[in-house]
Amino acid sequence: MVSIRAAEQGDVSALFALIIELAQYEHLEDAVTGNADALREHLFGDQCYVEALVAEIDQQIVGYALFFTSYSTFLTRPGLYLEDLYVQAHHRGQGVGKALLKHVAKLVAERNYGRLEWSVLDWNESAIAFYETLGATVLPDWRTCRVTGAALTTLASG
Repeated sequence: MVSIRAAEQGDVSALFALIIELAQYEHLEDAVTGNADALREHLFGDQCYVEALVAEIDQQIVGYALFFTSYSTFLTRPGLYLEDLYVQAHHRGQGVGKALLKHVAKLVAERNYGRLEWSVLDWNESAIAFYETLGATVLPDWRTCRVTGAALTTLASG
């Protein structure tokens, strides 16, 4: 039986360990340059930038959803952007991901926001299929743009 709840400060170490697992699954472990202390500050500090839910089975954290407020100029309404949805491999297929996504969707509805969005890697066919079974539309015409590191410094100073 899976239970979903808001992350608490005591969950940060387990949450960050799952972030590392997600990075390994996506073959992006070299991209992880942050740490649990920064995550704790951004989740629970004076200015919160993100929110997180954790999924528990037998009082063990087995997955999470991390998200933040976005805004749609076309809808002129806020929304939630799901940065991460992750479930440990041995707990997939048990309804954990669906329970997490459903809980985030409830937050969108309760807050009267206009939409819930996220990105998925194009090679992750099982995730794409899962999202589509939940009613998500994978937008084929959109590509994510990102500026980080030295390129960000150059752009900002240029």
